[in-house]
Amino acid sequence: MGTLEKEKVRLLAIQMESVIGERKLNIDTVKNLLIAELEKYGGADFLFLPEVWTAGWEPSVFPNCAEEVENSQSIDMLKKIARQYSVNIIGGSIIRKEGENLYNSSPIINRGGELLGFYDKNHLFSYYGCAEGEYITRGDSPVMVNIEGINIGITICYDIRFPEIYRAYRKAGADILVNMAAWGKSKKIPWDSMTTSRAVENQTYMVALTQTGLLANGDENLGHSMILDYQGNIMDEINEKEGGIYAEINLHKMYEFRDKCKVLDDIKDSYEVKII
Repeated sequence: MGTLEKEKVRLLAIQMESVIGERKLNIDTVKNLLIAELEKYGGADFLFLPEVWTAGWEPSVFPNCAEEVENSQSIDMLKKIARQYSVNIIGGSIIRKEGENLYNSSPIINRGGELLGFYDKNHLFSYYGCAEGEYITRGDSPVMVNIEGINIGITICYDIRFPEIYRAYRKAGADILVNMAAWGKSKKIPWDSMTTSRAVENQTYMVALTQTGLLANGDENLGHSMILDYQGNIMDEINEKEGGIYAEINLHKMYEFRDKCKVLDDIKDSYEVKII
């Protein structure tokens, strides 16, 4: 597929509202949003979706919304969009069934419509009445994808509370970090502060993407999606409506910034705590 010109990498992220448990309806909604936003911005190099967009954030519906890769309507739709608009897709997450196990999985698809693989969510949220861990099998490792010379470190929602995974991506050469979420409206301060911190502490572009709209129990998704630069500045954002956020990023400027402030060089081999 070649190598991208790193002075201008086009990022497009789609914020949407899932209807709980309505997989086919959600696929149709996303398809229409993708087409509208891609045509609005004249295409993109990388397209991102939020967490569990096929199911909505309600773990009890995950089994009924699960898909096997071989006959996945959501993956087939994303493959067609990738080919039609020549765009690489980091596909948020779907509920993927493999044998007896369900995974909260992000499909990675290149411009040619080829499914490259998955990132399976490493940290499962099972607090405050949520029961993700009762339905979902935890992923066993971080996954960084290299597409056209660009390294993208992938995380999903609750992963944002674990800075270790982002540092591991940065050490492995990440250019862009992404967190795709279905994040509750009552937790705006943690969302804004942690996503910004992951960008700043790792000197890396950050796509912080969440759902909007109602949840099954009357709660709401936050709907504050952002694209942040390597210093934590907001390049584009959206509040509670459905739609896209877009940014053209310059990786060479990021590399120059890193060369002036070599944070990784100052990391100690050990941070063993002494108690006095």
